[in-house]
Amino acid sequence: MAKIKVTLTKSTIGSKKDQIATVAALGLKKIRDEKIHEATPQIKGMVAKVCHLVSVEEI
Repeated sequence: MAKIKVTLTKSTIGSKKDQIATVAALGLKKIRDEKIHEATPQIKGMVAKVCHLVSVEEI
């Protein structure tokens, strides 16, 4: 399975509560935090929900 690197690029201040929870569930806390995840449909859906806050790179 492919892996993706998710980086938090914008602050979650002012975002909806479900978007803040999604960013936290991805393991991102501060701006420029990076986490590597498997590219499963669940992770892709989470990334799509907060695509305006994160950047994604395939590894």
